[in-house]
Amino acid sequence: MNRKDSDQHSAPYYHAFYGEQDAYLGLDGEIILGSLPKKQSAFVRAWAMLRLLNEDDLTANWSLAVNGEEILRIEPIK
Repeated sequence: MNRKDSDQHSAPYYHAFYGEQDAYLGLDGEIILGSLPKKQSAFVRAWAMLRLLNEDDLTANWSLAVNGEEILRIEPIK
């Protein structure tokens, strides 16, 4: 998530990067813009769903970003 551009977008989203590819994704893990390889896209979607179901970390970070506050690091799936 990038708090610098949170005022330019009304819907919550985050960026995912893999190699030279990147994508903007909704909190549900669906790609809004850009692309990722199929395998990595599926992994990011699964990660997003796990985060939303368990802790709402993505939603909390979006609120922090919109308010100009420092976002929290979200642990990867291990």
